[in-house]
Amino acid sequence: MTYDITLVRVRPGLTLQETLDRLNADFDPDADLPLLRLTDAQRAEWGRILERVSREVGSVESEEYLYSLTLETVGPPGRVQFDYCGDTANIEVAYRHSGPAALAVMERAYRIARIVEEESGLTGHDFEVDQPTWSGDPVKAAARLSGVSGWAQQHLS
Repeated sequence: MTYDITLVRVRPGLTLQETLDRLNADFDPDADLPLLRLTDAQRAEWGRILERVSREVGSVESEEYLYSLTLETVGPPGRVQFDYCGDTANIEVAYRHSGPAALAVMERAYRIARIVEEESGLTGHDFEVDQPTWSGDPVKAAARLSGVSGWAQQHLS
């Protein structure tokens, strides 16, 4: 189970929620995932994202899979995974951080989201605490991450 931040290319004339509703309506849980087919512009976005995250956030490892391009941060304060599919993307943080560690990892996640927004035009939203990543407060996100992590450690361990 992970704390997820969603990024999507909002379709012209639609809101973020309307775009997500259309994407979800088209989703077939029984179908195979579509293979990754990025345009030249999307490949260029990925290159800029990868370069900036490496420079501004720290060391990353990246892989190309059949369905997405992925980067993971390496080292403290904790792993943040970013999956890029061109018109959609997702940031994942494991529910294992609490207190100051939760704030440090969520500041990292929000920094990545903001880089993605700047380089790709995708719009990010943290539905866990219902705030946009561009103007949202990582402290609020960290409190949620910390609370769920603490609960999971007490009740699931």
